[in-house]
Amino acid sequence: METDEFWHLIETARSQAEESGAFDQALVGLLAARSKREILEYQERFDELHGALYRWDVWAAAYLIGGGCSDDSFIDFRAGVIAQGRGWYERIALNPDDLAEHPLVVAAAAEHDVVLFYEVVNYSAPYSFKQLTGDEEDFYEAWEQYWNAEPREEMDADMGEDFDFDDAEQMHRRLPRLAALYRPDHPA
Repeated sequence: METDEFWHLIETARSQAEESGAFDQALVGLLAARSKREILEYQERFDELHGALYRWDVWAAAYLIGGGCSDDSFIDFRAGVIAQGRGWYERIALNPDDLAEHPLVVAAAAEHDVVLFYEVVNYSAPYSFKQLTGDEEDFYEAWEQYWNAEPREEMDADMGEDFDFDDAEQMHRRLPRLAALYRPDHPA
C-alpha cells in the first residue's frame, strides 16, 4: 500500500468516525472491505510509520501528555498519533512540541486528562481479518507468510538523544510549549 493510499484510508475513517462513531471501528470496517493482501500491506505501512515515531523526543511528549509513559503506552500513543491523520503525524514527526497546538492536547491539559493513547488502533488489521475470516489468528499466520515472502533489511531505530523525562529543565528546553502546558509550575 502506497503512503498516499494509507493516509487516504486514515482520513476516510476519521471522516466516518465524525459522523457515526469511533475511529477504530470505522478503520476496521474500511479495511475489512479490502482484500487480505491489502490489509497486510496496510499493516506494513502502519508499522513503518509507527516505527518512525520511535524516538526519545516523541516519547517525552507522550510522557508529558500521559503523566508518565511505559513501553506499552508509548506503542498506544504512536497509534494515536497516526489516528490524527497525515497532517498531524507529519507535524509531530518533525517537531513533537507541535502537540502543544493540537486541540485535544490543549483541552486535555486544562482538564488534567489523557489523550492520544489509542491502543485498539494497533490491532485494526487483525480485527479486520477476523471480520473476513472469522478468526483473528488467520491474520498472524498470513502476516508471517507475507513478511517472510521477501527479504527485508532490518533497520535499527535511531531514537535520537536520550534524556531524563523527569528533569523539568530538560523537558522545558526540549519541548518548551508542551512542557508549559503540562508542567507550568516548573518553569525552565
